[in-house]
Amino acid sequence: MKKDIHPKDYRFVVFKDISNDYTFITKSTVKTKEKIEWEDGKEYPLYKLEISNTSHPFYTGKIKLVDTAGRVDKFKSKYKKHFDKKK
Repeated sequence: MKKDIHPKDYRFVVFKDISNDYTFITKSTVKTKEKIEWEDGKEYPLYKLEISNTSHPFYTGKIKLVDTAGRVDKFKSKYKKHFDKKK
């Protein structure tokens, strides 16, 4: 294996699933700008996730559309002419 290719700045980071407010803490090197106070009273860096194992359809068995940036509406408006022709 190559030497010195792995990061050395691991620290505890809180990950938050913004679709269902599920949070968990683990070691990571991800860069963050926000902080959050954890259950132990200490402050940790916060990284927000759009989807995690608690909201992903594969793990939950439920189909749920997560549209945080209006992508579906943007797609429908872009191809509105095509959809109207089929009707």
